[in-house]
Amino acid sequence: MMRASDILSLILLAALWGASFLFMRVAVPEFGAVPLIMVRVSLAALFLLPFVFWRGRQQVMRQKALPIAIVGIFNSAIPFSLIAFSTLYLTAGFASILNAATPMCAAVIAYLWLHQKLTKGAVFGLIIGLTGVILLVWDKVGISDGNTALAILAGLLAAFCYGIAANYSKKHLAGQSTMAIAAGSQLAAAVFLLPLAILWWPAESPSMSAWINVSVLAIACTGFAYILYFRLIETAGAANATTVTFLMPVFGMLWGGIFLDEVVALNTLIACGVILLGTGMTIGVIKMPAKFVGKARSQG
Repeated sequence: MMRASDILSLILLAALWGASFLFMRVAVPEFGAVPLIMVRVSLAALFLLPFVFWRGRQQVMRQKALPIAIVGIFNSAIPFSLIAFSTLYLTAGFASILNAATPMCAAVIAYLWLHQKLTKGAVFGLIIGLTGVILLVWDKVGISDGNTALAILAGLLAAFCYGIAANYSKKHLAGQSTMAIAAGSQLAAAVFLLPLAILWWPAESPSMSAWINVSVLAIACTGFAYILYFRLIETAGAANATTVTFLMPVFGMLWGGIFLDEVVALNTLIACGVILLGTGMTIGVIKMPAKFVGKARSQG
C-alpha cells in the first residue's frame, strides 16, 4: 500500500506532467515545435547534470552512452516534438488524453518485440483502449482542416515512441542509474535536435513570456518531474509509479480549462474514461472480474 507521501508525490507528478501540455500549447506558436523542444531538453539536461555528478553517476553516462542516446531520441526528442506540434492544433486536454495511450503501445511493442505474453485481461484492455481512441477522434474524422488530423496522428505516434523507448530501456538499461539515464537522455535529445532547431529557429525572437513558459516546462515539468518520478519508483515501486498515466489527462484538461478557457466536451470525457479503463486493464492495475476470467479459461 502506498504511503501518504507517495500519493502526494504521485499527484504532484501528474500535475506537473499534465501542465507540460499547457506550457507547450502557449509557447510553441512563437518557438515552433522543434526549437521549443531543443530548448526544453537542453535546460532539463543542465538542471539534471549536477545531480548526476553529486551522486557520482557520470560513469554510467559514459559506459552506456549509446543506449542512453537512443532512449533520449525515442523518449524525448521525437515524442516531445510531435506533441509540441500537436498542441498547435489540439487543446492541451485533448493532447494529454492521446498521451494516455502510451502504456497500451508499450504493451503491444513488448509483445511483438520482446515476446512478452499478454493476459486475456490485457488483450481485452487493448480492445477497450482502442475503442476509446476511436471515440476520441471520431468527430475529427473527415474534418476539412488536415492539420488537425495530422496533429492527432502526431500525438498517437508520440505515444508509440514512448512505448519503443520503454521497452528498449527495459532491455538495455535495466539496473542502471535512473538519474544518469534521465540526464544523459535529455543531453542526447538536445544534441539530436540542435541542427534542426537551428534550421527552423523562428525569424522573430520569442517573447519573454514564451521563454518563461519553456523554462518552467524544462525545469519543473521535465527536470524536477524526472527526479520525482524516479524517487517514486524507488519508494513505491514501478507499478504504482506508472499509475500517474491515469491522472495526467485529468490535470491536462484541468489546467487547459483554468488557464486557456478550453471547453471539454462530454464525448471527450467519455473517451478519456474508456481509454483510461483500457490502459488500466492492459497494465494490470484494473483486473477483469473473476467470473469473466473463469469463463475465458473454460472456453480456452
